[in-house]
Amino acid sequence: MTTTQLESKKFDLALAPIRIGRVRLNVRDLPLVSGFYQDALGFVETDSGVDTVTLGTADTPLLELVRKPVLAPRDPRSAGLFHTAFLLPDRSDLGRWLAHVHAHHIPLQGASDHIVSEAIYLADPEGNGIEVYADRPVSNWQSRNGEIVMATEPLDIRDLMHSASGEVWNSAPTGTIVGHMHLQVGDTVMAEQFWNGIMGLDVTNRYPGATFFGAGGYHHQIAANTWNSRGAAARTEERTGLAGFEVLVSDSEHRDAIASRAAVAGRLVSRTANTVIISDPWNNRVTVKM
Repeated sequence: MTTTQLESKKFDLALAPIRIGRVRLNVRDLPLVSGFYQDALGFVETDSGVDTVTLGTADTPLLELVRKPVLAPRDPRSAGLFHTAFLLPDRSDLGRWLAHVHAHHIPLQGASDHIVSEAIYLADPEGNGIEVYADRPVSNWQSRNGEIVMATEPLDIRDLMHSASGEVWNSAPTGTIVGHMHLQVGDTVMAEQFWNGIMGLDVTNRYPGATFFGAGGYHHQIAANTWNSRGAAARTEERTGLAGFEVLVSDSEHRDAIASRAAVAGRLVSRTANTVIISDPWNNRVTVKM
């Protein structure tokens, strides 16, 4: 591999021992929320039922929306979802998407350069947070005291949009995945006991009020913060928002080890031959499968 190839090499999440699969949200207005993800993010409908719609790219389901109109709206200070982070294959894809949301006047909530990635933030019509991001080459990543350095710096919007080279965003490109889940929790120590102690992810960074967890050398597949939710109790199923998500593991040994640790800790909800469902301290349901 040449020096240029090394300098531009992106982290391949498909090779990580743990990665995020499909995310499930409970929503009150299914057509409204589904339409938003299709219009704003360019997702396509991959499956549907009477009260469900699954969205993603043409070849990968990413998000399942479940219609539950009787639920109360999500509480922004409760434990649950901070944002679902959709990872685009290339920086130019992010530039094209940014031009798309600008042209269609889709409201954004922020934009940041995190050193390891460039990220743009927004929310769906029911307040579920969304991050759309592209990773920087691994050669740009830095480490300090055993942690991957991340920051929140201003994003160079002009340069990012220039990377699109005038091409138009039509839909979420093949290769788009859920890069990470960022959760609101009541306590970061308890979150570490779960995501490091039970799930086996490494602590990759500690930030004021937040801890980041990664596997296989990635900057993070999971983040947990208390910025809006310090001291939050376990979630009930009376409100909309995060209903659960998949954690995909590379082999059965890894899955079984997680199941064993979850059982000892009293976090195992159910288990079949191929799937393990566990619950974190705030009743977020995690489905572990290959």
